[in-house]
Amino acid sequence: MKSKLLSFTFIVFMFFTAISQETNAPIFGKGILNLVGKDSTWSMKVGARAQILTRVSLIKGPDGLTDSQGSFSIRRARVKLDGFMLSPRLKYKIELSLSNRDVAGLTENNEVETLILRDVVIKWNFYRNFEFWAGLTKLPGNVERVISSGNLQLVNRSLLNAGFNIDRDLGIQIRHHHNLSDTFLMREKLAISQGEGRNVVLGNYGGLQYTGRLEFLPLGNFKNKGDYVGADLEREQTPKLMVGVTYDINDRAVKTRSNQGIFMQNDVGFYKTTISTLFVDAMFKYKGFSFMGEYANRDAKDPIAKNSDGTETGDVVRVGNGVNLQAGYLLPKNWEIAARYSDINFDQEITGRNLVDQYTLGLSKYIVGHKLKVQSDFSYLSERGGVDSVLGRLQLEFHF
Repeated sequence: MKSKLLSFTFIVFMFFTAISQETNAPIFGKGILNLVGKDSTWSMKVGARAQILTRVSLIKGPDGLTDSQGSFSIRRARVKLDGFMLSPRLKYKIELSLSNRDVAGLTENNEVETLILRDVVIKWNFYRNFEFWAGLTKLPGNVERVISSGNLQLVNRSLLNAGFNIDRDLGIQIRHHHNLSDTFLMREKLAISQGEGRNVVLGNYGGLQYTGRLEFLPLGNFKNKGDYVGADLEREQTPKLMVGVTYDINDRAVKTRSNQGIFMQNDVGFYKTTISTLFVDAMFKYKGFSFMGEYANRDAKDPIAKNSDGTETGDVVRVGNGVNLQAGYLLPKNWEIAARYSDINFDQEITGRNLVDQYTLGLSKYIVGHKLKVQSDFSYLSERGGVDSVLGRLQLEFHF
């Protein structure tokens, strides 16, 4: 796996070296290279981004400080290619991961493997406001997960997202939008996917996953798709609101967190149970102020994994619920202060996990919007019945 990753990285390096002589490169943040075929039947934009992260954590037990850690890492390093084929109505996107922290995944035997592909998807606007998607991409889950990791308001996503998100999967989607009035917009998103996430290469071990999402924008569209961008960098001059509801059913799921987590193995292969996930979220922006709220709930038909004779394997579905509230205000010269509160309540009797609350305060400087920024945040985590901890992070991010 390491040799494959090194070979791929070398190819990418040689590719960017070859195009570095291009004299008509786009402005900063708009891609490394924008190509259009001579007959205008295709286009390709090549982009790259990276996040350099440093973090310090302190864990506090009943008798005081018990552990401290510090690290530097390349949190994310990615290459993206997107454009159209034959017609602007037929688009594609390919996104690749390069950093060590970004490529780790699990095989069906819960062994670590290298996963480079994040997105390979075709999007076809086949009729009016209808789009058909096919391939590997994000499911229409909670708003925080669908926001690109390059457009986040704080250094990283919340504990709610870490515990409940449904991320990416391989399948098909139908998307549609229409206006209920001059300003009231409604969007519908439906997906059928494999149900095991992006790291399954041998086949479908369980059933299929079905995801539906409705979004309501009673005050009209956000500028530049701002409902899926952290912070109000557009400084919306009129209030904008998006309210979304997602319901997801993973039939005969074989992982502990729907299509995420580890595989639930037993004596005959995999333990299977139907897992349902509900998200309710909202995004509001007005004159530099932004607010995002999320609620998540996961349930399972039988959350305790068992062997064929009824004995428990030790794996359980992480059932429970969580709340995440986040707000920020954009100051002059594009400094922003932001705060977040996350409350995670996994079912203790089933999962054995303690209830946690996390409080986060962040400060960001957007030098060229989200394309070049420095972000920092400080978090305090309180674990009921466990230990408390604090986490400090500083991250530099740049996009080409």
